[in-house]
Amino acid sequence: MLPGKKYTPDDFLRIALGHKWLLVVPFAVALVGSQFVAKRLSALYRSETLIQVIPQQIPESIVKPTDTGRLEDRLPAISEQIMSRSRLERIINDFDLYPTERAKGVMEDVVIRMRSDIKGPTLAGKESFRLSYVSKDPKVAQKVTERLASLYIEENLRDRANQAEGTNQFLESQLADAKRRLLEAEKKLADYQRTYAGQLPSEQAANLQAIANAQMQLQAVSESINRGRERRLLVERQLADAQTLPAASVTSDPSGNAGPPTTAQQLQAARARLEAYKLQYTADHPDVRALERTIRDLEARAEDEARNPPKPTIVAATPAEVARQKRIRELNGDLDVIDHQIAANQVEETNLKNRISEYQGKVDAVPTRQAELVELMRDYATLQTTYNSLLAKQEESKLAADLQRRQIGEQFRVLDAASLPEKPYNHLLRMGVAFGGAVVGLLLGVALVGFLEYRDSSFNSEEDIIRLLNLPVLALVPVLIHESERKAVRRKSVLSLALAVAVILVSSAAAITLWKLR
Repeated sequence: MLPGKKYTPDDFLRIALGHKWLLVVPFAVALVGSQFVAKRLSALYRSETLIQVIPQQIPESIVKPTDTGRLEDRLPAISEQIMSRSRLERIINDFDLYPTERAKGVMEDVVIRMRSDIKGPTLAGKESFRLSYVSKDPKVAQKVTERLASLYIEENLRDRANQAEGTNQFLESQLADAKRRLLEAEKKLADYQRTYAGQLPSEQAANLQAIANAQMQLQAVSESINRGRERRLLVERQLADAQTLPAASVTSDPSGNAGPPTTAQQLQAARARLEAYKLQYTADHPDVRALERTIRDLEARAEDEARNPPKPTIVAATPAEVARQKRIRELNGDLDVIDHQIAANQVEETNLKNRISEYQGKVDAVPTRQAELVELMRDYATLQTTYNSLLAKQEESKLAADLQRRQIGEQFRVLDAASLPEKPYNHLLRMGVAFGGAVVGLLLGVALVGFLEYRDSSFNSEEDIIRLLNLPVLALVPVLIHESERKAVRRKSVLSLALAVAVILVSSAAAITLWKLR
């Protein structure tokens, strides 16, 4: 090849004709040889199936499934289980797959080979996926694909059932633990309420009402005590007057009895005073209740005196003195009755003050009990909410597990059955190998011709001399060839070209024949 030379189409044609055998022979050899290579490539048949995800038949608003993950997230986990060595070894043994590899190698390599022949699962949409298997036998490819599809369907059912059952067992254990803690919290709360009964916030209104009632009763008792004390002062003044009055001013007593008033007389006077009080006050009035207690004491004393009567004492006295003594006895009896009333009212006053103090202590303890009770109720409410939530989830889990057992939940279903392949799926690959060899041979011949042309430094035209030597050409000496020699050269070129074309045609026919015989 001359430096800087520009080749025209005539130059390329001249070079091709000059080295036609370098082009034809590699092309023919590569074409025929690629047929033998393509023939040694095994025909592989691919069987494919389409599996669709059928949603559960019960609406999710009624029964919520335990597994709500997407299909593309769940398929890898199912595929790992199906592509395990134990599963694939069972399929290999059942269908007697890869007999040559099993005879020469180990089962681990055979399992790896089968994994490479399984294509998928490949998503064909949001709710479907494709699965295929490649084999030299189309029927075997179909059967293995059917087996793989059934394994995916069974594994999905088993996986969802196990997940639902595992979820149910987990929720049962959590529910039992939550129930135990809830019962403990209930017992603790009940013990607290029993321990601090009367001091709870819910009882504060009742305590305040009881304090108000007791204060009203205390006020009434205090007023009764004051009235009793006033009456006692009045009676004491009357008694003092009676004791200082002369005998003539005292009303005569027809009975002629003298001495202090008897218990019967005191009881009679107290009963008369009680009748008068009942006309003035209600039955719950402190004065009435105090006088009733005094009457009960006098009745008890009268019964005791009836069982042990005192010895009568006869005192001689004037009628005036007798009347005065009788008046003194009556006034002394009134003093005793008043003292009994005052004493009873004082006891009632003490009891009411103690009761008010007790209720006030309960009211004062309410803030502390409220803070403690709020903490207990907060823990109890949290546990109760947790328990109710777990109980609801357990019921949902039971329904979901029952759906899986009845096979009415989400499941895989074969939409397109495994196909029986009618032609190899690697048909185009084999054709490319078969006829790609011819292209490689042709390129090899072109490379050889280009290499020889690059190594050729001869001059073929006047322009080559001028461009390379930069010298003018003064004259050209033509090649003198006899006409017979010229015809012989032309005839030889035609024969050579015809032979080259024949070689191309024969090699192409041989390649086509070998392809058809395959």
